[in-house]
Amino acid sequence: MSELTTDEQAMVRLVTEFVDDRVRPAVRELESTDTYPEDLIEEMKKLGFFGLLIPAEHGGVDVSTTCFARVTEELARGWMSLAGAMGGHSVISYLVREFGTPEQKERLLPRMADGSLRATMALTEPSGGSDLQAMRTHATRDGDDLVINGSKTWISNAQHAGLIGLLCLTDRDASPTHQGMSVVLVEAGEGLHVSGKIPKLGYRGVEACELTFDGMRVPADAVLGGVPNLGWGHMMRGLEVGRIQVAARAVGVAQAAFADALSYAQQRESFGKPIWKHQSVGNLLADMGTKVRAARLMTTDAAVRLDEGKRADLEAGMAKLFASEAAMEVALDAVRVHGGYGYSKEYDVERYFRDAPLMIVGEGTNEIQRNVIAAQLVARDQRPSSRS
Repeated sequence: MSELTTDEQAMVRLVTEFVDDRVRPAVRELESTDTYPEDLIEEMKKLGFFGLLIPAEHGGVDVSTTCFARVTEELARGWMSLAGAMGGHSVISYLVREFGTPEQKERLLPRMADGSLRATMALTEPSGGSDLQAMRTHATRDGDDLVINGSKTWISNAQHAGLIGLLCLTDRDASPTHQGMSVVLVEAGEGLHVSGKIPKLGYRGVEACELTFDGMRVPADAVLGGVPNLGWGHMMRGLEVGRIQVAARAVGVAQAAFADALSYAQQRESFGKPIWKHQSVGNLLADMGTKVRAARLMTTDAAVRLDEGKRADLEAGMAKLFASEAAMEVALDAVRVHGGYGYSKEYDVERYFRDAPLMIVGEGTNEIQRNVIAAQLVARDQRPSSRS
């Protein structure tokens, strides 16, 4: 596995300091009031976090996917919502970088790099969930414009995003359906309605909303790359980054839960000794530490593969699946280690337990993810079929 460069190591240390000095002291109050972390977001802009995947020529920091994953992990260790605030933005940054026209790159990337233009991606529809082939949102050509109608839901940062990477149908007669999809780069304007916040179990502070497109007009050249009906391939490539990011978020939550449990188990005593010396608690800690390390290594492996220019959908999917399930298990075990205190809002472990499920259902549910992984395993198996 590749090592981070000296500059990338410095970036990760910068994020660690930001999390320890600014995020962790503030997170409990922001979390309890479901307050959008405006001040922290502004600091993230100044520190370059929104330009991590944007080339330096367009004002970005231009780090490797491996470094991006480590930055994401550190942010999630402090507060998973902050990692979510740059999740969709980073995927759209990557898509514009990789597939955008020169004009799209020049117009969008500098503003995305400094955070003055924040992006989100819009895939999920109210009636479709993980079934993107059932998509109904469409953009119809009308002269020099596209007219967009339809709706998307569970869109993170929707109220604060000025740019939407919208996956929609531009050829409603295409068969199979995905051959008629495009990613349209939609800037906020007339014809777009953003709902209020959807109430959530966790992932507080950062909003998730429903988007309704009612005859919204955008220029026809807003299609990513300038050529319609290539959006499925574009977005599937972007989701490799997205799933690495979700896996890294899960690692961050798991790491925070494990660290809190490890500290508490050394401080808390019962029957005359620290509770980690009781085999039942010690076993929990051993399993938690192992899961965190394995999840981090799988996430890094997927990131390295992407950095090498290789297809990483299988590795990213496996990392997302394993890391998210591990985060849920580690968060629950952290509650067990804390005993009754783990159920109290006086300790952070109850927050980790509420945040962890998002990674299981986000960026494609793990049930769907298993189907994707199985299909990729078969596709990559080049051995002749056995015959009886």
